[in-house]
Amino acid sequence: MGADCSGVTGAILQNVARANGVVMISPSATSPGLSTAEDDGLFFRTAPSDARQGVVMTQNIMDRGFKTVALTYTNNDYGKGLADAFAAAFTEAGGTVTINSSHEDGKADYSSEVAALASAGGEVLVVAGYTDQGGKGIIQASLDSGAFDTFVLPDGMVGQQLVDDIGDGLTGSFGQYPGTDSAGAELFQGLATAAGFDGTSAFAPESYDAAALILLAMEAAKSTASADFKDHVMNVANAPGEEIFPGELAKAIEILKAGGEIDYVGATAVELIGPGESAGNYREIEIKDGKIETVNFR
Repeated sequence: MGADCSGVTGAILQNVARANGVVMISPSATSPGLSTAEDDGLFFRTAPSDARQGVVMTQNIMDRGFKTVALTYTNNDYGKGLADAFAAAFTEAGGTVTINSSHEDGKADYSSEVAALASAGGEVLVVAGYTDQGGKGIIQASLDSGAFDTFVLPDGMVGQQLVDDIGDGLTGSFGQYPGTDSAGAELFQGLATAAGFDGTSAFAPESYDAAALILLAMEAAKSTASADFKDHVMNVANAPGEEIFPGELAKAIEILKAGGEIDYVGATAVELIGPGESAGNYREIEIKDGKIETVNFR
């Protein structure tokens, strides 16, 4: 179950999974490039492609009345893929991206990057990075210099630790990450609370679903060998069959043992399309009173 970030996922897919014929189901690798990667039918993901997030982020920004944005992204497969997808969608919708520039993670000072972003202008700054890396540094430097005071946070930038670290400066910023308000999501959140963790955190439900799909595909194939169960992943994930929700894996196994069919809905309303990836639902969030608040689903 994995890998997680897109660059690592692509490398492992090509150099390990394909070489050894091992199925991978990633809960959080979102690069659009993975949609067309050579995978020998071994790669799936429960997180939607950033091609979809680019459209959703555009809608989120446009609905708030913003028409010009500056854009910075972490210089890797995830950042570049998301930045390109968003810039294309935003421009097509009539918006203006004043600057589309990369940043490197691990630097102590991001003042020069922020100066370039500020010089280009924009009503808000889109930060396609990571909560504990350059994305955080860009936000802090922007606030320190007064360059920007509102930030758009895609999935890699959504985390309570970032909100705690930055403080009041993030109030009013907004963004989105994969999520759904389905019945399965509510069930999963209840199970997560009972188990002692936050079921609404980014990619937690996608991780549960990725592991569940591997388990159920193995049962459907009556085999734990990837060569046998890889062709069953799409079948257990989609209709027809009895709908299966979080906490019902034992029930699903019994149905499959009896020769029946299942439609795994899971925690994220799973529907795998095309090359074995999620069709995509998103949770829209805002930073309010030091917390990440869900305000809409798209």
